[in-house]
Amino acid sequence: MKISLNWLRDYVQLDASVEEITRAITFLGFEVEGVAHTGAPPLANVVVGEILTRAKHPNADKLSVCTVDVGPAGGVKTIVCGANNCDAGRRVLVALPGAILPGNFEIKQSKIRGQLSDGMMCSPDEIGMGSDHAGLLILDGQPAPGTPINAALPAGDTVFDLEITPNRPDCLSHLGIARELAAWYKLPLLYPQEKFRGVIDESVANALRPDLLAGVRVDAPEDCPLYTALIVTGIKIGPSPAWMQNRLMAVGLRPINNVVDVGNYVMLETGQPLHAFDAHTLGGNQIVVRRAADGEKITTLDGKERALNSGMLVIADASRPVVIAGIMGGENSGVSEDTTDLVLECAFFKPQSIRWTARKLGLHSDSSHRFERGVDPHSSLEAACRAVDLIIETAGGSAAGPAYRLGGDVPWKREIVVTHGYICEKIGFEIPEADMRAAFESLELTVTREEPTGQRGTAWTVDIPSWRDDLDRPIDLVEEVLRLYGTERIPAALVSSPGLSGDDDPVVLFERRVTEYLVGHDFHECVTCTLRPAREVLTWTSQAAAAELALANPFVEDQSHLRPTLITGLLESLKLNQSRGVPAARLCEVGRIFVEQNGQNFECAAVGFIIADPMGDRAWLKREPADFYATRHHVCALAAAAGVDIAGEVLKPVTEQYFGWQEGHAACAGEMALGWTARFGLLNLAMVNALGVEGKVYGGIFAILPAKLTGAATRRRFSDFGLFPAALRDLALVVDRTTPAADVQQALAKAARAAAGNAFAVESVSLFDVYTGAGLPDGKKSLAFALVFRSTDRTLTDDEVSVAFQRIQDELSKNFPCQIRK
Repeated sequence: MKISLNWLRDYVQLDASVEEITRAITFLGFEVEGVAHTGAPPLANVVVGEILTRAKHPNADKLSVCTVDVGPAGGVKTIVCGANNCDAGRRVLVALPGAILPGNFEIKQSKIRGQLSDGMMCSPDEIGMGSDHAGLLILDGQPAPGTPINAALPAGDTVFDLEITPNRPDCLSHLGIARELAAWYKLPLLYPQEKFRGVIDESVANALRPDLLAGVRVDAPEDCPLYTALIVTGIKIGPSPAWMQNRLMAVGLRPINNVVDVGNYVMLETGQPLHAFDAHTLGGNQIVVRRAADGEKITTLDGKERALNSGMLVIADASRPVVIAGIMGGENSGVSEDTTDLVLECAFFKPQSIRWTARKLGLHSDSSHRFERGVDPHSSLEAACRAVDLIIETAGGSAAGPAYRLGGDVPWKREIVVTHGYICEKIGFEIPEADMRAAFESLELTVTREEPTGQRGTAWTVDIPSWRDDLDRPIDLVEEVLRLYGTERIPAALVSSPGLSGDDDPVVLFERRVTEYLVGHDFHECVTCTLRPAREVLTWTSQAAAAELALANPFVEDQSHLRPTLITGLLESLKLNQSRGVPAARLCEVGRIFVEQNGQNFECAAVGFIIADPMGDRAWLKREPADFYATRHHVCALAAAAGVDIAGEVLKPVTEQYFGWQEGHAACAGEMALGWTARFGLLNLAMVNALGVEGKVYGGIFAILPAKLTGAATRRRFSDFGLFPAALRDLALVVDRTTPAADVQQALAKAARAAAGNAFAVESVSLFDVYTGAGLPDGKKSLAFALVFRSTDRTLTDDEVSVAFQRIQDELSKNFPCQIRK
């Protein structure tokens, strides 16, 4: 929000320096992002000159030789000029020899293409007044030759660029900031006085023009609780006065015409957006405030056609929408050079409705910025009357009727009771009662009742004005008192506070442990964007799950969904590193993801990693490349950091339901019913290739519900090791090629434990060979397992192990579809 100091001085007589005002605004709670100065800076030896003659330079086609009268500053000078507008009779600014212009550029007498030049005629940018270098600055008003620049040009302005917090929409205006500064400096605030009295003005009652506006209807009162429409007739469109143009330009707005400029001026003065319609362009002489129809279209002032829906509020005439309510007018909704009669709109729109529509359309304006935060409906009529006064002053004409005000002004009444003791208790030191009451009254917070309350001091009943909707609790008044008293006046004191000891959140502890593990295994930690594009999310989830993860109003198209995995971000980082020739083939990340299970998304704490083929690795000793078992090892270690033992879990091969993984070369374990899930193995080759990543990429991800994390990792405890030798047996089983080895291993381990009973232990059952060659029936494979038996109290005999081994074979032959391979 840009605030003009000259404009502020219309409402409060500020004599303080710019530095003091900047400090005051900061201590009042508003960040000053910048201070800019307009107008010409103080310049010596720069004066007004009158061009007497202009002749072509004898040695240059694009230069002119001019004689210029600079009056008492030096008489008639000969100056070489390259501008196209150095015509005789014009008054310009002349920098004489010795002048130092912005940029430390010193003017000297010199020869230009053989012609002596006694100075320089100046363009606006050469004297620090903008960036226009198209020609000389031509002076209006015919100031006398020799007049110094700072006497000839209007005084400049100081413009503050402020950051206004969302809870203070009343300060999105010059009056709002003036009110704050008046309270700070304890000065009176001067409000503009309206001559027009709105719906009760006699001019409205005596000059009815139903042919211009026959009716106003509000079909969506929940989104537009208050709507005012006033008529002004007999106006003449033209430029606005110089004083108004200067103020608008100072705060960054381009003057357009007197009516449009008045609307902008009143908005910046009071904070109330307005809109002026050409009365003759309203179809049916009607205004209807309604919801748009689905698919209805409007071309806005920026020339873009926008599709609307039934959730958006529009201002329409009898046949079509002409304004997107509170945001932007339609292409032909405003006034033009031919406008003679207008309808002025002043309304209060529900902030949530304007905010939703603006986000949905990706359309932001000065009006929507104010309506989204909330304008004061109780002062809207004053803003409308102020605009009518200024329109009549700058464009002529007169007010006419009928005047419409629909919705009614709901009476405003809010009082807060606060005591002197309560305020002192909250701020931690004493402030005199008189200072507190003075702070309330300087902010126009009227004290309507005052009564003693014993030890807590005086109790004040404070009436809150309608523009301070942010004040609704006693603690809010504490802040107001402290702002006005001055935070720099808080006395220094020792702060004593009990120390609170506590453990880090279990999610933080888990992320710290897994990061330390992966970085210790030569992984590079990454931090990628948590929002992903729709096309990518559909690679990892179903359409139903992706729809749940979609943002209602994404800022950019490629950040439209919450991420269902960490792998995609890591692949993106891998591609970037490969394209830059950076040998970073092992990447990892921790963060939140949304895991789909049985059509439902679960938010989980997760850790993921990828291992790519090293590109351009010219080491003398080649390391063994990563494979499925390497990813399994890392995932087991990561799960252990969360207290989960994957080693004892049954692994399932991935199928098409597990998106992003290469079927037959990846596995999964766990499910969200247990509170965790893990997937690891080879990433889908087609997906990796489509992303532009070279080579094969293995990866793994472990995700767990935050509620399942306890903060304690699985600790390995000592267990006795056997002092007696183990007994070894090998067993080869012929099964269907489609039978997973894990299923066979699980059945064999179960049979082995049953056969051994309590006599001794089955220490391990491990697969050591897979055979599919000659000698086997079609569609079969041979899986060879090593079984290890051991007793803790004796050496096993061959006979007792053989008996158990035979029982195992008998059990498998009877209850499992396999053949014993001899």
